[in-house]
Amino acid sequence: PNGGSIGRQQDGRAPHTLDFGSLVALGTNSRAYYPTLQLALTANGGNTLGRAPTGLTENSTEAQVDAYLTNKSFYPVGMFDDTVDGNGDPMHNMPLFRQDLAFPYGSEGAIAKLDNFSNLVYTGLFDPTNLTTPGGRAFLHTLGGAAGDEIADDYVKVLKDTKVKGYPYVKGSTTGMAGKEETLLGIRVDDKKLLDLNAYLASLQAPAGVRGDSMAITKGREGFRAEGCATCHNVSQSRPVPTFIVPMKTIFPGDNPATLAQRMPPLNPVLDTGGNIFDDKMAIVNASIRGDIRGTAMPLLLDLARKPVFLHDNTVATLEMLFDPMRGTSAPHPFFISDRDERSNIIAFLRSLDTN
Repeated sequence: PNGGSIGRQQDGRAPHTLDFGSLVALGTNSRAYYPTLQLALTANGGNTLGRAPTGLTENSTEAQVDAYLTNKSFYPVGMFDDTVDGNGDPMHNMPLFRQDLAFPYGSEGAIAKLDNFSNLVYTGLFDPTNLTTPGGRAFLHTLGGAAGDEIADDYVKVLKDTKVKGYPYVKGSTTGMAGKEETLLGIRVDDKKLLDLNAYLASLQAPAGVRGDSMAITKGREGFRAEGCATCHNVSQSRPVPTFIVPMKTIFPGDNPATLAQRMPPLNPVLDTGGNIFDDKMAIVNASIRGDIRGTAMPLLLDLARKPVFLHDNTVATLEMLFDPMRGTSAPHPFFISDRDERSNIIAFLRSLDTN
């Protein structure tokens, strides 16, 4: 129920019920996914960042790694950790339809061009062993200094211990400067295929919105404007999203980060607010990698009726809760609607949104 893969293929929709952690744990060598796990690094004093109370190390067993991946409190269903930073920061799976309307890419807005985002997926996530190459090591060092170096060294040990040979497996068609957006790990796969993928992702249509009470939807559209939602979000979802990054303090007023490490500009220092997982995703990888700020990118307000949880960290269960002032003024996305009827109308409007 509510999952599975039998039936007509529907590309682009966010797989809300995909249990990615358990899928990785089904493999015989989950340890080989080491850079994306929640780690405890010597360079960080053994401290760890993420949902689990303790981090894994290069000496963790397969059983220990699988226990992390299958623990739904640490790696929830519908989430995927897409950063090779050693932090446990899975985010909710995002849709891939109408990517011509999206910008920038990643919930933290780290990548400006879709083909560059796809290249990083191919070279760094489909095959994280590329992180052990000179280009991959340079990228990790830029992101995390000594901690990045340690991830690469530990990963080589893990691959040796688990008898992984012949890597890397994803080869680049061209090479370039590591850290440059087009070649973050120093390589780029076939450019024509990346551009073809751009075209395909742009062609995928968003699901139709839910056509409920037309009066409520009309009032909700008016309320969406009146409450200031249109200050950041488009009323019409047929338009590209606004391109600015929302500063962390705006999207998360409770942000009170400690400086965990300094980095070379344009990267900002490694910052994290203790006791809250919302900003873990942006501690290492954020838009400062391209000279912008630490914060969040604008999401597409599409297919919301099918979305089971809200915010990238899965911390808000419903749209009703998202707009409920009871969450508190220091909570992430502190944009509340006090009147219940107006809140209900705005939710009806949001659930109705599509690109038509």
